[in-house]
Amino acid sequence: MKKTFILDTNVLLHDPQAIFKFEDNDVIVPITVIEEIDNFKKDLSETGRNARQISRILDSFRQKAPLVDGVPLEGGGILKVELYTDGSMKLLPPELRADRGDNRILAVAMDMKKQCSCPVIFVTKDTNLRIKADAIGLRAEDYESDKVSIEELYSGTAQVVVNKDEVDRFYGQGYLDFSGPYYPNQGITLAEASNPSHTAIGRYNAKMERLNPLVRPPKDGVWGILPRNREQQFALDLLLDDDIQLVTLVGKAGTGKTLLAIAAGLFKSADEGSFSRLLVSRPVFPMGKDLGFLPGDVEEKLAPWMQPIFDNVELLLGAVEERGKRKRGYKELVDMGLMEIEPLTYIRGRSIPKQYMIVDEAQNLTPHEIKTIITRAGEGTKIVLTGDPYQIDNPYVDSSSNGLTYTVEKFKGQEIAGHVTLTKGERSQLAELAANLL
Repeated sequence: MKKTFILDTNVLLHDPQAIFKFEDNDVIVPITVIEEIDNFKKDLSETGRNARQISRILDSFRQKAPLVDGVPLEGGGILKVELYTDGSMKLLPPELRADRGDNRILAVAMDMKKQCSCPVIFVTKDTNLRIKADAIGLRAEDYESDKVSIEELYSGTAQVVVNKDEVDRFYGQGYLDFSGPYYPNQGITLAEASNPSHTAIGRYNAKMERLNPLVRPPKDGVWGILPRNREQQFALDLLLDDDIQLVTLVGKAGTGKTLLAIAAGLFKSADEGSFSRLLVSRPVFPMGKDLGFLPGDVEEKLAPWMQPIFDNVELLLGAVEERGKRKRGYKELVDMGLMEIEPLTYIRGRSIPKQYMIVDEAQNLTPHEIKTIITRAGEGTKIVLTGDPYQIDNPYVDSSSNGLTYTVEKFKGQEIAGHVTLTKGERSQLAELAANLL
């Protein structure tokens, strides 16, 4: 049965293409939503860009037919702008005053429910507004076209029970013909049925239907770093493979996501020269209350935000010095152009060729922002996204709707992409306990 969806302002600001994602159902945009979108159109943030984009989309439909009468959508439904009237406000309880935009939007939705014989669904990302809608008898849903269940997120690894001969053959010939419902570049652990401790690990080549062994890191490690567990072995294998152009690493605090990525990036750019430089970036989102404006030039303003990157680089430099090898200092790497650290603020419009690019804390980005970043990649560029979906500081995304988990699911079947979910903490015993208990 055909349905009618009423969209809240935050849905359109989150995804300007939302009106096209309701198949053959009708889409209603209350006039109050248009008014609220107008308040954001001058913002220089992602929200402002989305506001301008949805305005242009609605204006293009306006040129075809009056929006108040309804304009056909390609999917078969109708797009319509519904006006607010004093009469519709009478459908709400007196506690919901008309001077609030949210309540006027609810009034339009209730009026549509009264007029329409088909199911009417109010779509909003505002939790409290969904509660209010439910309280007055209006069916309300979250906007979930880009949601990925964190519990069902692709892990990037699998364990397969095989007989002893297959494990021995894998070690003997250096590969194993292997077919099954596995994704490209998935990390596979072969475990012998009669002796589970007898295992072998490799990466699945979907095109050749073959399991290949992982690339061994140098004897003294990658900038002094050696993988400490199986998941880190899978991750480092993806990070060191130039044919894998997109790597996503998901894991709780202390699992080594950022450290492994930076170590691999420095090795591939500064040591091997496979990439012209290492570019490290992260979104600027404070944890807790913001300190406000920071003094100084761009580099000084960025220093507090990029300190986690500096910490990892200093750890790598210290590890190399302990092994008796002198490596360039962080400042020297930057001065020589081998390494650059910058915010994501000014990435739009850029083209980034032949660089090893790491985006840390990617769970704070929206799917649209992740798309903007990945589409900046030029020829020969490798992008690594790292983050923890359970530590999100951006108030407009959650563990299911952030750009990192969205990218993991969308790219899991692609030959040039790989993913690993890291679960074992290696930072310290205290950090591991805190991540599990708190």
